[in-house]
Amino acid sequence: MNYPQQPHGGKLVNRVATGEELAYYLEKADKLPTIMVDQEAVITMEMIATGVLSPNEGFMSREDYESVLHHGRLKNGLIWPVPLSFAPAGNRNAQVIKKLSPGEEVTIINEKKEPVAILEVRDIFKYNKEERALCLFGTTDRKHPGVDAIFRRMGDVSLGGPIKLLKRVRWGPFEKLRLEPKDTWRIFYEEKKFRSVAGFITGANPVHRGHEYIHKNALETIDGLLIQPLVEMTKREYTRNEYRILAYRAVLDTYYPKGQVTLAPLRVTYIFAGPRETVLHALIMKNHGCTHALIGRDHAGVGDYYDKYACHSIFDEFKPEELGIEVRLYHEVFYCTRCDSVATIKTCPHDERFRVAISGTGIRELLRRGIMPPKEICRPESSRIAMQGIQPKGVDEENNSIYPVGRTIKGIFPFYLVATRLGGRYRFKPLKPEELTNRDLEAAVMDVRLNADRIYNETYEEFTYVGDTNRDLQPQWVTDARELMAIQQRMVIQDLEEKVKDAPEQASDEFMYQDKEEAQRELKAGQEILKDIPRPLHSKEIQYRTWNPLPYYRYRGIDTPPKPKEETGDSDQEVASAG
Repeated sequence: MNYPQQPHGGKLVNRVATGEELAYYLEKADKLPTIMVDQEAVITMEMIATGVLSPNEGFMSREDYESVLHHGRLKNGLIWPVPLSFAPAGNRNAQVIKKLSPGEEVTIINEKKEPVAILEVRDIFKYNKEERALCLFGTTDRKHPGVDAIFRRMGDVSLGGPIKLLKRVRWGPFEKLRLEPKDTWRIFYEEKKFRSVAGFITGANPVHRGHEYIHKNALETIDGLLIQPLVEMTKREYTRNEYRILAYRAVLDTYYPKGQVTLAPLRVTYIFAGPRETVLHALIMKNHGCTHALIGRDHAGVGDYYDKYACHSIFDEFKPEELGIEVRLYHEVFYCTRCDSVATIKTCPHDERFRVAISGTGIRELLRRGIMPPKEICRPESSRIAMQGIQPKGVDEENNSIYPVGRTIKGIFPFYLVATRLGGRYRFKPLKPEELTNRDLEAAVMDVRLNADRIYNETYEEFTYVGDTNRDLQPQWVTDARELMAIQQRMVIQDLEEKVKDAPEQASDEFMYQDKEEAQRELKAGQEILKDIPRPLHSKEIQYRTWNPLPYYRYRGIDTPPKPKEETGDSDQEVASAG
């Protein structure tokens, strides 16, 4: 109760059988009817049993199911955005379910026929799959992966009741990083003595500068950070899980403060529920002990099914005290070459000509094509490792990848469609994504690699040339070049003045000779060009910028002037400063 956070519903669920209890249930499991489930169901049961989905102790009864589906709350009014259903598919499972009655128990086995859990059946009910899809996802389109999963993976009858977990699954290469809620609470509030922790759940993309921007923004005011990359049920064309985790480790070791960041893979089933899944993730962070939830743009979004900021607006439906976790919402992050920093529309005034977008999908496509993304949007420590884990790699026989090249260019390099180059003038006619080729992608990438850091650097150089009163800091060749241009242009003007004097009022041959009017126009243009040449600056010419109303020794707190020093050959800048 002394912790700055509490689990959702006030109690951290633990339904994992251990010791003598485990032995008892294993013996019992052999005598019960069995239902076989796939890997995704096993993961869900482990999440329930270890408290990730507290306060749920099992699968939902009809009353909770209906309340959550239509209102986003359990029947007791507690916020819960997605129904936890157990509706096994398959003819054999259907025959077992027909013989079950409330009050009985059933053993749940995995695909190896090993007992995973025991379910105490308290409710058996049919549900409408189309209604479930429409309420949960806002669509019944089978192209939506969540909708497809309902019709492909789920049976027609759902069983409700608490579970007891008998077998915890090893997480392979992630086992050494595995942290369950009971572990994170101990680490944050007993070992590290934090008073606040921000949670960040991330999907199938390697860590990029957009993630880093959100993380470090939070760490300015929050004690700790829990980063939870999802490591299950990702599509094969994403970056493989182990490589994403390794990329995270490389970036965290190099760019993040030691001791404040905890990396803990989250083995979770993808629901693809858009805004509702965003709320679920916030509650999962809460159950891991987080006081704050960091939510980026289009968190848990799927294609174009949801508005890109729907995952933000859904939190308007809940009172902060009901959620019990402070939600911080972040706009789309990009790199502005004029600001010379990562930014959002809330902090940057510059237009697309100066922006390199941070698109997780676009970064994956660059990696797939064997191209390291610009360092401004993805650290090379992340890109190099993630490229090894991308699937599929390379392009097909027609030099195409999964996404059209024009979509990739538009996703990361929006400037290329509207401007001749990064920070350059607008094109007379914007380019269409479908017209772009691999050569355009190469051109956009090279433009960013060569020029992303030049825009601000050269802007800074212009400011320092004009602003420095200490001219020793400025390159002499710039001053020399300006002086030389002015000398040469005066030479041009001198000749043009003589030419005007000798030019006839009317030329005898308009193709061979000039009349006086045209010569005067040339002279006027030459005089204007002289005005356009930047002024070369020398120390003596800008001594007017340095003055002091009192002698310098007075500023040092001395009432009498010091004895004069011998000549030391100091620069004229020091003479000017003391003038």
